[in-house]
Amino acid sequence: MIETQLLEILEANDIFDKFQSGFRKKDSTESALPRVTNDILMHADSGERTLLLLLDLSAAFDTVDHRILIDRLRHYVWLGGTALQWFSSYISNRIFSVSVVDFVSSSTSLSSGFLRVQSWVCSC
Repeated sequence: MIETQLLEILEANDIFDKFQSGFRKKDSTESALPRVTNDILMHADSGERTLLLLLDLSAAFDTVDHRILIDRLRHYVWLGGTALQWFSSYISNRIFSVSVVDFVSSSTSLSSGFLRVQSWVCSC
C-alpha cells in the first residue's frame, strides 16, 4: 500500500528520470533491454561506434544516509505528515548484529543503509 502511494506521488510529480525503467507502471528493467538493444543496433547500422557501460548498483543502498533520505523525501518528493513519520520511524534507531553458529557479535547502530537478511551455509 505504501509502495503504491509513493509510486503514485513520484509519477504524478514527474520525479522519475525519463530513462527510469524499474518501479514504473507498464515498464521494467526487462522492457528496457529491447530499447537498449534497438539503440545499439541502430547506431551499428549507421556505422557509429557504441559503448555500453553497465553498473551494478545493488549495494548502493548500503551507503544511503538515513538523515539525507528523510530530507530528500521531505523536500524533493514532498512527503510529509504520517507518511514521512512512518519512513522516519522505520529507519531510525535500528541496530544489528551478526550471528554465526554459536557466536553473536555485539549490537551496533545502523545510521546508513538498509538491512538485508542473508544467510549462507559453509561446509568448512
